[in-house]
Amino acid sequence: MHDTAYDIGRLFLERYSNTGQLIVELGSYNVNGSLRDFCPIGATYLGLDFCQGPSVDIYVETGHPLPLRDSLADIVLTSSAFEHDQFFWETFLELVRVLKPGGILYLNVPSNGPFHRYPVDCWRFYPDSGRALEAFARKNGHTLMLVESFTAERRNDSWNDFVAVFKKGEEGREFTFISDLVPCRNVIRAGSQGVLLRASEETEDTQIIASLRQQNVELSEQIVKLTEQVLALEEAMRESLQRAELQSTQYEQAKEQIATLSEQLAATCGDHDRLAGQPVEQSFAEDQSQSRDFG
Repeated sequence: MHDTAYDIGRLFLERYSNTGQLIVELGSYNVNGSLRDFCPIGATYLGLDFCQGPSVDIYVETGHPLPLRDSLADIVLTSSAFEHDQFFWETFLELVRVLKPGGILYLNVPSNGPFHRYPVDCWRFYPDSGRALEAFARKNGHTLMLVESFTAERRNDSWNDFVAVFKKGEEGREFTFISDLVPCRNVIRAGSQGVLLRASEETEDTQIIASLRQQNVELSEQIVKLTEQVLALEEAMRESLQRAELQSTQYEQAKEQIATLSEQLAATCGDHDRLAGQPVEQSFAEDQSQSRDFG
């Protein structure tokens, strides 16, 4: 049993069950938790299921009458079971049949979620399902009133639960609406004549998908912008490298020119030093000798 089915079932039993009552659950097989956990002290809990196992007191067959007499139970409940029932409408009439006048029937069934076969997976329930079941029961001679129905928000699992609470008979009673205690949408209450409270045409999963798609669009736009920035930076880096290569070439050329000029300067300094080291008379005599030779 997933988290919201377990907690909403707890809220229901805390508000509707009492000591001395007979509580009948259809689909009581304990898979990761059972609503039997919330049975009040002094109440009797009778578990029925389509397969034998933990927390199952009576094995029943799909499409067959329940082996219980009319108007037996104070509370009848079924949670996460109708999606596996090939003839849930017939089973629903059976649940109404074994309920006492004035008794309460609790239904929790997936509104959406993964395909899961135990041993089959046939149905999902939408917001008007409670009204349809109420009308079907009345058509078959049962006085049944829909107290409330709603689609619960998911929590940690992937399921949205459709929840409906029915009362057998029409005498007045004060109700504590579970829909006031849990996050939910598309709420119908007794006396509202089918008007949806907290109405939403979108289911939670389609809203999540739409939100993820929008996030994908925004991320794609960011990727395009970042890609453009990367390309611009790469171009700037190429230009910078080209300038650096040009500057490196100019630098090497300048070094070569400096080396050449340094060599020339060294040679010039050597000639100057050689001339500067001769005596003046010797230099003058050499000049005179050269002059006579020319004469």
